[in-house]
Amino acid sequence: MNNLNDPPRWNIQPEPRGPGDGDGNQWNYALLVPMLGLAAFRWIWTRESQREIQKVKVQYNEDVSTIRSEMEARYRVTLTERHRAVAMLELDLEKERQRVKGYKQALVSQSQKLMEERKQLQQDRMAFEEEQQRQVKSGAAGAVLYHALEQEKDWYQRATATLKELEGQLVERQNAYCSHLQPRDYRLEMEKNMLLKVVKEPIGGDLDLETDLKDIFKRDTYCADLLNTNKRKNGNLMWLYLKYWQLQLTVQKHKRAEEAVLGEKTQSHTK
Repeated sequence: MNNLNDPPRWNIQPEPRGPGDGDGNQWNYALLVPMLGLAAFRWIWTRESQREIQKVKVQYNEDVSTIRSEMEARYRVTLTERHRAVAMLELDLEKERQRVKGYKQALVSQSQKLMEERKQLQQDRMAFEEEQQRQVKSGAAGAVLYHALEQEKDWYQRATATLKELEGQLVERQNAYCSHLQPRDYRLEMEKNMLLKVVKEPIGGDLDLETDLKDIFKRDTYCADLLNTNKRKNGNLMWLYLKYWQLQLTVQKHKRAEEAVLGEKTQSHTK
């Protein structure tokens, strides 16, 4: 009979192995441990890498936000400064426009005044010439007047030569004013020398050249176009003054002759 304490093997238990049959499981466990360690290290490294990446992203976003804020602040400051500068320039431009407008009005007023004085001088000259012709026709008085005019002829020629020289100097001065190459100090030195010269000239006091020259230096700002090569096209007020001075010379010549004739008559009556 079968022993119930020793039942037969019904393929329930594993087959018994010899002493050398368990080496395979040992090698499997030996390989499993490094693989689990490598997997754990990889998991930890990946997690730390993700954390570092996230940290760098956060820092990058903060840096970009800070730089953007600084650039926007600088842009606003620069924009404000530019607006302020533009406003100041517009204000200065308006002041210059008003000043130029005032200069133009003063120049027009001065020109009208000179034209009126010129017209008056021409009328005086015509009246004096008519009186001169009448005196010449009267005989002896005409001879005296003719002699007086001949005596004043030398003075008139010297005065005319002085005005001609002054005209050339004014042309050069205005050319220096209109030039973009010649320095301002050069023009100021020319003006100073011209004023000193007219003070020393005899006709300077008779015609009040010093005051008129200062007026020209202050108000005559007219320049021809940039392509102009003719110096005599520059200036406006100075040409009016030159004509005015020339008329004054003519009147002065006749007045001096008349005073000489009257002086001779006075001396004759005294004798």
